[in-house]
Amino acid sequence: MKRILSRIILSAAFVLLISSCATLSGNGVGRVKHYVVESDRLPASFDGLVVAFLSDLHFPSKFTPKRLQKVVACLQGFSPDALFFGGDYVPSQEYAEKLFSSFSSVKTLHGKYAVLGNHDYALRDTLAASMENAGVQLLADEVVYICNGTDSVAIVGVQNSFRPSAAVQELVASVQERFFTFVLSHTPDFAQDTRVQCDLVLAGHTHGGQVSLLGLYTPVKNTKYGTRFLRGYNCTTEGVPVITTNGVGTSRRKLRVCVPSEIVLITIKRMGEDK
Repeated sequence: MKRILSRIILSAAFVLLISSCATLSGNGVGRVKHYVVESDRLPASFDGLVVAFLSDLHFPSKFTPKRLQKVVACLQGFSPDALFFGGDYVPSQEYAEKLFSSFSSVKTLHGKYAVLGNHDYALRDTLAASMENAGVQLLADEVVYICNGTDSVAIVGVQNSFRPSAAVQELVASVQERFFTFVLSHTPDFAQDTRVQCDLVLAGHTHGGQVSLLGLYTPVKNTKYGTRFLRGYNCTTEGVPVITTNGVGTSRRKLRVCVPSEIVLITIKRMGEDK
């Protein structure tokens, strides 16, 4: 009996070790998480659109300069059509230029877009300048359109997803009536709080809990909705899909247990198109 118990403990320890290691994939993160989202609202010319999404980089934390180089190389290899950032970038202004200048070498067909997180508001001007230098457009309750011929897709960025303005909610409502619409929101709670109608919300903030005991219990969630929007693909009451990433870096403690850091890659397919 003791031998069996020892094996169980060793197996559990091995799982924790593996899941806590952020470089096993060789991409600077624990994994590259792939999603496929289908919609009959997507213009045919955008069928197969691939977007990459990174959030909660907290550079440098467990996300070191060496891992940053690997993430950039990984993104270069995937060549996404667009690159989105979900907030919480650096602890102080001295790291902003280093972080975003690294992403300037990632080439995309439709651009790079970002929103701020709760750790970013005091550094807004510094981050905005570093983003601009790297070709990243900061969206603060704003919409941009990416185009293929006469077809367009909208990207709305929420400036403060914890206290969203009435203006950004009205903006999303007006845009989504005419266009397939992405919403970039630092926290996933925004989607349920506002009952927003759009085609896909991309969020971070939760870190997926950062520490989870064998995936069964997560002590810290950073969302008022418990495990509902903690990580992965979920839907609001209105059926709006929300993808919440585990994020790239760490905060408070440089530790991840059973919640791997990740790069998110999303392929958007037009529903009903021949495969």
